[in-house]
Amino acid sequence: MRMFVALRPSEDAVADLDAFWEPRRTADAGLRWTPPEQWHLTLAFLPAVPDRVVEDLADALAGAAGRRTPFGLRVAGGGAFPDVLAAKVLWAGVADPGSAAPGPPEELDRLAVGVRAAASHVGAAPDGGRFRPHLTLARCGRPAQVGRWVGVLDTYAGPAWSVEDVLLVASWLGEGRRGRPRHEVLATLPLGGG
Repeated sequence: MRMFVALRPSEDAVADLDAFWEPRRTADAGLRWTPPEQWHLTLAFLPAVPDRVVEDLADALAGAAGRRTPFGLRVAGGGAFPDVLAAKVLWAGVADPGSAAPGPPEELDRLAVGVRAAASHVGAAPDGGRFRPHLTLARCGRPAQVGRWVGVLDTYAGPAWSVEDVLLVASWLGEGRRGRPRHEVLATLPLGGG
């Protein structure tokens, strides 16, 4: 089963980013825009979870989440993978709302490390890519220059929200609206044992 572990921005954060992005979304037909209801921050992508370990995975992730404390986050800035000159993905970044320093809070990195370790431990190996916190806004059909879009994202800083849980999500390719993936939340796991 294809799964991922993620954080979902608050409704206010999604609405604010959607309002900021709405007039810009239709301006480039070469980009396939991710619908706001699918915006999430992936902590671990689990491309092939055996059915027999799904329950153990949820238990292990609950333990990993329970060892972390809630923290603040905001959507701010952005970038492109692999780079702005030949992008395949346009993304919004995240930042620590309680710090003047750029970048996400350390607690987010700790949470991602714990989630990935828990998944590996039960036999649901995460994709080996380095954790780079982001929300995917669009995918490019072929590599594209997206510098102007990243410039627009550099002006954005959304409202802060408190991260209090993580989601274990199953993903079925091509089963959603317009052939997009269909996501189903299998478990909501609170931080700090709350």
